[in-house]
Amino acid sequence: MTLDPAALLAGPRGRRLCLELLLDSRRPTDDDDPRRTAGEAVGWASRALEANPGVLLVMGDDRDFVEPVVTVDDAAAALAAVPLPHITEESLRDALADSVAQAMYWQPPHGRDVLAAEPAFRPVLERVARAIVASPHATWWSSPVALAEQWSVPWDGAGTTDDPERVLATWAEDVRAEEARAEQERPTDASANWSGTWWSTPPSALTHTTRSLGEDGPAELWFVEDSLGWEAVTATPVLPASARVLEIDGADAWIALCRRHPLVVTASRRHDWFRVTGRDGGWVQPDWQAVAGAYDGVHLTVEGYLSAATRLLDVSEGWASVIAGWAPDATYWFARTLSGGQPESWLLVDDEWRRG
Repeated sequence: MTLDPAALLAGPRGRRLCLELLLDSRRPTDDDDPRRTAGEAVGWASRALEANPGVLLVMGDDRDFVEPVVTVDDAAAALAAVPLPHITEESLRDALADSVAQAMYWQPPHGRDVLAAEPAFRPVLERVARAIVASPHATWWSSPVALAEQWSVPWDGAGTTDDPERVLATWAEDVRAEEARAEQERPTDASANWSGTWWSTPPSALTHTTRSLGEDGPAELWFVEDSLGWEAVTATPVLPASARVLEIDGADAWIALCRRHPLVVTASRRHDWFRVTGRDGGWVQPDWQAVAGAYDGVHLTVEGYLSAATRLLDVSEGWASVIAGWAPDATYWFARTLSGGQPESWLLVDDEWRRG
């Protein structure tokens, strides 16, 4: 399969990736660097689009400070003046990590995500998307699960089991019970100040894995939604028992899965997914216990994540879904897996994961 620039621009996470890669805030700038001007313009323009911009703290004694007014067109023009960066494996990894880290499902979209979706930003981000697609470092983003190099990264010990059938049965019972309680206890007003379960992944107790990134270690070290700030973990190589893996490579695959195996989660997801998408209506997600009857695992490609996560996915009339809580390249295993070798310790040092 070939990575598609249009797919990168179809989803909030893909657009944010392109924006972060172009600004590359991890590299220092000087006064003449157009990235500095563009970064400031994007910052002010996105702040104006924040649902809750917060209080602006001005340092010093300048009591006459007036917040700049930067329009979407102003920010797009400043960004268009930034030259395309030299794309490296590290810069792509970091830009993807930044996009994943900013995925939120319990509050309205970040101002930068809203800004990147504006039509004026399309041509600016499109040139970045084309450059990413041309890079050899992104070719694996559209590839299926790499069965020979899977690693489990069990944050806080979660995500390993020798009884997936029991885990799936318990999960299915719990989800339906939560939905029944939510129907009775939670307000039907989607805009009500209420939060609850927002993810649509298979149960976290299942063994889930990502591929190896060589010297950088397992992909999940770097690409984590809703991270709790872990700084140390033990990763273990995993041998899947079978290659019957369902590939989620974009919105269409997720929608088709929801149509085949729908699980209604309207009451339990209504408020959080309304904040993310602005939609009020029926919600479904895949019934992972039913999916497990036909597959041994489900894999979300990086392209599938970038093009479809954090966005509204219309399933059928009156029903929609959201890919939420996933890591790009993650595979959840419905069948038993085997240990594939010696565990490795990893430590976060100066924002870089290193073997312990």
